[in-house]
Amino acid sequence: MKPLLRREMVEATRRTRTGRLSEAVGLLQSMLRGVRRDSTGSAETIAASGPTSGTKHLAGDVSAEPGASGAGSTPILAGLPGLFDAIGVNALRGVPRRRGVTDADIVPTAGRYLGSSFSNEAGTRAYKLYIPSRHGDGPRPLIVMLHGCTQSADDFAAGTRMNFAAEALGCFVVYPEQPAAANASRCWNWFKGSDQQRDQGEPSLIAGITREVMKDYDIDARRIYIAGLSAGGAAAAIMGETYHDLYAAVGVHSGLACGAARDLPSAFAAMSGRGPVRGNSSRVHTRRQHALPTIVFHGDQDTTVHPRNGAEVIARANTGEHSDAAVERDTASAGRGYTRSFRRDSSGRIVLEQWEIHGAGHAWSGGSAAGSFTDPAGPDATQEMLRFFLEHAATGGHGP
Repeated sequence: MKPLLRREMVEATRRTRTGRLSEAVGLLQSMLRGVRRDSTGSAETIAASGPTSGTKHLAGDVSAEPGASGAGSTPILAGLPGLFDAIGVNALRGVPRRRGVTDADIVPTAGRYLGSSFSNEAGTRAYKLYIPSRHGDGPRPLIVMLHGCTQSADDFAAGTRMNFAAEALGCFVVYPEQPAAANASRCWNWFKGSDQQRDQGEPSLIAGITREVMKDYDIDARRIYIAGLSAGGAAAAIMGETYHDLYAAVGVHSGLACGAARDLPSAFAAMSGRGPVRGNSSRVHTRRQHALPTIVFHGDQDTTVHPRNGAEVIARANTGEHSDAAVERDTASAGRGYTRSFRRDSSGRIVLEQWEIHGAGHAWSGGSAAGSFTDPAGPDATQEMLRFFLEHAATGGHGP
């Protein structure tokens, strides 16, 4: 690696570790633009190609991409894994992970919390399933929860307290887990083209887990919902578009729109608020003619995933068939102010809902301090998501 490039990587890492994320991302992007100007053109090819379907890659390991290792590899790309670990982990961590989480932080005493796994051609993913105490009175709703980077199912369950809210309403909750073997930071690979397509990669695994729970338990196929935080929120947006026949509504917290990125450089651009408008990804999936009900939460002081991305999720879901946006402003009981914007369909139902949390950073609004990525001062995103979800049921074509 050239000494100048090495110094730039060290400096980008230093800026990230001192909380200067936007500066680090800008430096990285400038560095990558310099690589693209290489007369050999090899770096441009590598950056644009993305992984091939069916191939396993270590998270953030650019050298594992096709053509990025061995003869002809570009020195700057060969050195990027360490930088990605520094920015990918630290930038998406939000707040330090809480330790000492107990069962009482995760599971109501009345319900059950089980571990299992699902496998297909794309690989294997473990998952945790919450079974409410009252689930024998007919088919029940299912909530699919996708954690953020560096999180686990237990950490995410503790932080959101989704199991406690689901117990009160008789809902099942399933938490797919991303292993370090798939991404070193345990992020869902929302920025890879191969993980943005139906029946391929991570979408096929998440859908497979959903269908397995449907098969094993008495789940209402018309009331299946998916939500996520940060990288998990971006993955939830992808699932809403690629499997709109499976999920009745989507929740995206501090995440990004489907198609916001296609590779590592465009992922950093999107996270910093400089990505394309409305997710430029029609080449990897088909847009819906009618909007899938979508609820979004995003802190307006989020320096990890720019708040613009929350608006982009709503913009992409808006097919133009809804009422003009209505706006409400209020303050949560715990202290944070918020602006709630929503649009209705022709029947009067709210189908698009956006919460802008004032003064909040990259954290689950109203969450518990027992988990990471949480902001207890905000309005309760868990309760509001469940309220929104249960107002919507699919109108046919759903099921395993």
